[in-house]
Amino acid sequence: MSLKSAKTIWDYLKAEYEKDDRIKGMQVLNLIRDFELQKMKESEAIKKYSDRLMNITNRVRLLGSEFKDSRIIEKFLVTGPKRIEATITTLENTKDLSKITLAELLNSLMTQEQRRVMREDAIREGSFPAKHEDSGR
Repeated sequence: MSLKSAKTIWDYLKAEYEKDDRIKGMQVLNLIRDFELQKMKESEAIKKYSDRLMNITNRVRLLGSEFKDSRIIEKFLVTGPKRIEATITTLENTKDLSKITLAELLNSLMTQEQRRVMREDAIREGSFPAKHEDSGR
């Protein structure tokens, strides 16, 4: 309360919290706990879920802790909904999952998701009868 200017308050808070490894450690633990609690919803898009996970992992990395991509890959493989099981099984049979990159996994899953959405759109479009007007009759 004795500090008067915003600059001195900022400098004080920065010095107080920036160097405290205990506070950083607690923040990292909270973020990792949040990461572990994440689950992909059945209707959720791969991109949205990956963005959520990457947001958490980037915050952990910004705090100076190591967070490997292999952990994110494992998270996808374990928490993925039924609709991506076929793609995961295909990847297991064709690639060494211990060497697959996060980009490869996400591209495979997003490609499969786009195909599924296109098929669903085609089915929806095909289910409505087309109206046809014959002007000659």
